[in-house]
Amino acid sequence: MATQDNEPEQRVVAVVLISLIALIIAGVLGLGVFKARGDKAGAPASSAAPAAAAAAMAPGAVAISATDASVVVDNGVVKFYFATGKADLASGALVALAEAIEAAKGGSRLVISGFHDATGDPAFNAELAKQRALAVRDALVGAGVAEGNLELSKPAVTTGSGADAEARRVEVVIIR
Repeated sequence: MATQDNEPEQRVVAVVLISLIALIIAGVLGLGVFKARGDKAGAPASSAAPAAAAAAMAPGAVAISATDASVVVDNGVVKFYFATGKADLASGALVALAEAIEAAKGGSRLVISGFHDATGDPAFNAELAKQRALAVRDALVGAGVAEGNLELSKPAVTTGSGADAEARRVEVVIIR
């Protein structure tokens, strides 16, 4: 009779242990996926710190390089800067887009424009600028923004002004 009284307690202990093991395995797998995605983008998984620092910089200040992606909010305009030849978003992209996401969910339109530098093949650069704009659009849709509130706009002058690293960008502007 004593073994029957302990049976419900043993089941609870077994369920707790199995849940704990499953949680540990999921955590290890999740960490592995996170690191693998960071490596795919060509930067270590710890690259969130430079992106967060860039987002916190004074308006108009841009700290970018030819090998790193970054994101900056400048006077309400979210500017994504891209590494040479890449369309990978910087870490912290959704954090920088928080105001734009809320505005779009409230009915405002977001205009997404892609720019590129003047080096290399113009046709390749135009396609790369488009792929970058689509990457930003996909991130916004993934964050719950309705596609009807998004507008992809090819600027009249697609080559950015200033340094090549500053020219490789996508801008998101809120139209209220």
